[in-house]
Amino acid sequence: MEIRIPIIGLEFTEEEKEALIGILDSKRITRDGWTEKFNEEFVKFLGVKFSSTVCSGTVALFIGLKALGVDKGDKVIVPAMSFMATIDAVLLAGGEPIVVDVDDFYTIDVNQLEDAVRKFKPKVVIPVHLYGQPADMENIMFLSDKYGFFVLEDGAQAHGAEFKGRKVGAWGHIGAFSFYASKNVPMGEGGALTTNDESIFKKIKSWIDFGEKPAFNVRITEFQAAIGTIQLKKLRERNERRRNIAKVYTENLEDSYIVPRERREAYHVYHLYTLRHKNRDEIIKKLRERGIDARVYYNYLLHELRSANGLPTPKAERFKKEVFSIPVHPYLKEEEVIYIINSLKESCCENNLNNHGA
Repeated sequence: MEIRIPIIGLEFTEEEKEALIGILDSKRITRDGWTEKFNEEFVKFLGVKFSSTVCSGTVALFIGLKALGVDKGDKVIVPAMSFMATIDAVLLAGGEPIVVDVDDFYTIDVNQLEDAVRKFKPKVVIPVHLYGQPADMENIMFLSDKYGFFVLEDGAQAHGAEFKGRKVGAWGHIGAFSFYASKNVPMGEGGALTTNDESIFKKIKSWIDFGEKPAFNVRITEFQAAIGTIQLKKLRERNERRRNIAKVYTENLEDSYIVPRERREAYHVYHLYTLRHKNRDEIIKKLRERGIDARVYYNYLLHELRSANGLPTPKAERFKKEVFSIPVHPYLKEEEVIYIINSLKESCCENNLNNHGA
């Protein structure tokens, strides 16, 4: 069956269209008011002092690492589960990636992290707020103070997520974000770096703007900034819609699947609603036959993609065989949510697939 309920949803209004036409009419299509406005609004939204936009989340991670002084051979700890850009940015920056396991929330395992810090003595740790779930930033920052490493938050999937009342991207020394088309704040392409440290911000800018040393041209256009600014205004409402859909899913599916858990004192923004089941592949096939887009994020671990040292990753090894995500975007209709739930229940129970056994 043709997919009729996509896993990612986008919605633009007359406000975005008028902004884009206004940019065309002005003929000022880069480095103008919309870019400045987006950074101003993003700073206010996150509760940080500085923000600088770049062309992608991968570039944001790379520049963040370079601004923190990562060079050839410097060790950078990453969680085993993430999109490949997390480890690729380390390699591009010249660092040596060190992989550690994840916890039951799919974020970096803080207990194993301390063991890895003692053993490998990293310059930087990159906690990834995977699927929209905040990592345990309080304990990560405690370890940062204790052992003296920098923290670069990967918030590509977690715009507006919070831990203990503070938004992700405002905890670490630097926050890195993506505004790819599928993200909770979509620009099409784009990224940003955030920080509260003025000296770090100046180093970030030195990599973006041509000046005293060689730098990149990795800026966004006014078109992207305008779309992002308008989408950012709608983020709180849309994140709440995601959370409401996630609540309905959890209440109806927790007897048949391993449902996502929300960390205590966290505000999960459900960029992806990720279930687990030992018969994952068969269930995905049945959902797609019913016109529901279900996908695996991710069927690999970072140290399987790229050469990396690290510690054992038993949880991630198991999770990668079981995880799959279903539509949770804020434009789902009530009847579509019900249809997805019923399809999941039917798919789970057909052919004795009802034992999730993970």
